[in-house]
Amino acid sequence: MKIKSAKFVISNTDISKCPKDNKPEYAFIGRSNVGKSSLINMLTDNKKLAKTSGRPGKTQLINHFLINDEWYLVDLPGYGYAKVSKKSRAKFEKFISEYLLKRENLVNVFVLLDARLEPQKIDLEFMNWCGEKEIPFSMVFTKVDKLSSSALQKNLAKYKKEMLKYWEELPPVFTTSAVSKFGREKLLNYIDNWNQAILETK
Repeated sequence: MKIKSAKFVISNTDISKCPKDNKPEYAFIGRSNVGKSSLINMLTDNKKLAKTSGRPGKTQLINHFLINDEWYLVDLPGYGYAKVSKKSRAKFEKFISEYLLKRENLVNVFVLLDARLEPQKIDLEFMNWCGEKEIPFSMVFTKVDKLSSSALQKNLAKYKKEMLKYWEELPPVFTTSAVSKFGREKLLNYIDNWNQAILETK
């Protein structure tokens, strides 16, 4: 898939204000500082699309970006560790879960995971919650340029071991680097295949 256009559409905390045109949506979520904005900018080939920040918890709204006038890329607030008050965090969690549970044209949630870290409890809990609620998701490991191939394989194996305690099989797994653009084509092709399948069912 070639990205010909990527434009910001709307930010909000209210699912009723999300775009009404029923185009397929792909949401990106992860722990604060996992490299979500950098990955979105790498995928869309637009360094200024999503705001990157050294400060965790920068994204505090549901952000819709229209890609190729065909589908939406949705940037969701990160979870955990953000330096926000408990009250704000509870508010985030409420509108994020409302969006994930009620948004009918949401096709897939890409759960971003820092490839340098061993399985994190908060990530495993979030993915298990998605499973319980039957929300389709994929695992996207970020920052693979920051560790050796053997260290990456070791962490992937640990994740697999943890996930298979709860799951019969793993969801789709992607490895990416916003710096080298590694994994870009694979991820975009995955979205493209979904879009084609959706078109065929219409």
